[in-house]
Amino acid sequence: MPSYTAPITDSRFILDAVLGLDTLAARGGAFAGATSDVVAAVLEEAGRFAAERLFPLNQSGDREGCTRHEDGSVTTPTGFREAYVAMAAGGWTTLGAPEAVGGQGLPAVVATVVSEYFSAANHSFAMYSGLTEGAVEAILTVGSDAQKSLYVPPMVAGRWTGTMNLTEPQCGTDLGLIRTKADPQVDGSYRISGTKIFISAGEHDLTENIIHLVLARTPGAPAGSKGISLFIVPKFLVEPDGTLGPRNALSCGSLEHKMGIHGNATCVMNYDSAIGWLLGEENRGLAAMFVMMNAARLWVGVQGLAQGEVAYQNAALYATERRQGRALTGPAEPDAVADPLLVHPDVRRMLMEAKALTEGLRALCLWGALQVDLAHHGQSDKEKQDAADLLSLLTPVIKGYGTDQGFHVAVMAQQIFGGHGYIAENGMEQYVRDARIAMIYEGANGVQAMDLVGRKLPAEGGRAIRLFFETITAETGEARAAGGEVAALADALDKANGQLQAATVWMMQHGLARPDNAGAGAYAFMHLTGIVALGLMWLRMARAAAERLAAGGGDTAFLTAKLTTARFFAERLMPRAGALRREIEGGADAVMALPAEAFLPNA
Repeated sequence: MPSYTAPITDSRFILDAVLGLDTLAARGGAFAGATSDVVAAVLEEAGRFAAERLFPLNQSGDREGCTRHEDGSVTTPTGFREAYVAMAAGGWTTLGAPEAVGGQGLPAVVATVVSEYFSAANHSFAMYSGLTEGAVEAILTVGSDAQKSLYVPPMVAGRWTGTMNLTEPQCGTDLGLIRTKADPQVDGSYRISGTKIFISAGEHDLTENIIHLVLARTPGAPAGSKGISLFIVPKFLVEPDGTLGPRNALSCGSLEHKMGIHGNATCVMNYDSAIGWLLGEENRGLAAMFVMMNAARLWVGVQGLAQGEVAYQNAALYATERRQGRALTGPAEPDAVADPLLVHPDVRRMLMEAKALTEGLRALCLWGALQVDLAHHGQSDKEKQDAADLLSLLTPVIKGYGTDQGFHVAVMAQQIFGGHGYIAENGMEQYVRDARIAMIYEGANGVQAMDLVGRKLPAEGGRAIRLFFETITAETGEARAAGGEVAALADALDKANGQLQAATVWMMQHGLARPDNAGAGAYAFMHLTGIVALGLMWLRMARAAAERLAAGGGDTAFLTAKLTTARFFAERLMPRAGALRREIEGGADAVMALPAEAFLPNA
């Protein structure tokens, strides 16, 4: 049977030693509540709740799945409702929300740690409340005061959940093709008609109401994405005093039969002249929805990390217990019938890569979350702008590269189990199945790569990528000046950063001249950026570990392992940057050369 332990020690090391959360808390304001003792208590309790209440429902929820009934209602797996009630009662849905709407007002960087724990313990369950946070963000950003006061407090409290309704049978990424209609009514409401698919948590029995955010077209709206508006369409209509009225004309037509995340209700939603209200400006719905989508993309990146982490934990435990063969240098434990798997270099290789990627991704996800906080609550306009630029650049990298690597870690962990990893009772095949969706939803990772290259890279004359390069150059210079063990890591990062800089110049020159060059190289560019970003995280973690060791404080074994893992990343993973650069510079000629019929089966 699999197990899960929240990585509290590593989370706190990143928050305290790498990101300097204590220093930020001393600023006051939005960071005031994030003192060391408060954060320690939150993480301890979150880890306990994840391990004791959510994790035991992961396998059973996967086996049981959700059930749709004849009336269109959906029942979640056994135990989910009770766990959700306990989660809401414990205040976990309020953690990062503003105090003005009933939240605890803790920084996003702290809430992100908790999100990782819950997603690792039970991916399907965490999605019910996770999507609500994005819906709340969208309403708070573009909603009217009346909409904010009516809908947001119950969503923050966990009494209601929220969804995002984008995809239709004929359109996914190309939302300009949507057909759902919104007909205006004399009372200012709209009648929403159409079908949406792949709607996570579209119907369930966990809360008394579900607030759907739905993209639709008003009569005479411009064609394409410029004619899309966003609407609030509640499952139950809400009276002005906040009480629930009659059931709206919407229903779950069916549940999707999926590869993974069986415990989450992925619905086909039918809107049959349902009553809705415009959220934000007419024909500006896509921009409003992107508020929710960007928040969701960061959250999905955390999901990739989470599935990688729980899979890695179980593989590491298995490798210390399972005995197979002897060490290449001779028996490690001669009195035993065989040595543990951990003695074999190839098993070590997979475990080290998994450890380097998960710990690096954790640091990157938390650094990204900190940019969310600083973009809103920085001390100066420059700090806010720099944070917003880095966040814009990092979002597709965290989502795309992060979920690719999370799935890669899950597959490596399954491989360590060998045939036992293919057997359902050991849990590894579920982690592989569940991790796979994170590479697809909230914009498939190829779309993330194109967003990075096509939008984020050239934005404001390349301001964000220049800031990223400047940050790395400054920090590698400081590390070299300090000397010691981290100087070699700084050299390796400088080389990888040089590859990314050269690839950026090539992409700017050749991608603009021939867009197919940008499209053909975008995925490799995203991975190259990811490697360099993780390299920066490992440089920071190594410096922090070395400083604490030199000061004689902290857990010596933990800090020494940090330095060793940083060295592994520098020696084994950062060299991949050169190959990715060469792949990018290969251009689009071979990619685009074959005629369409060449891809079809031969008779």
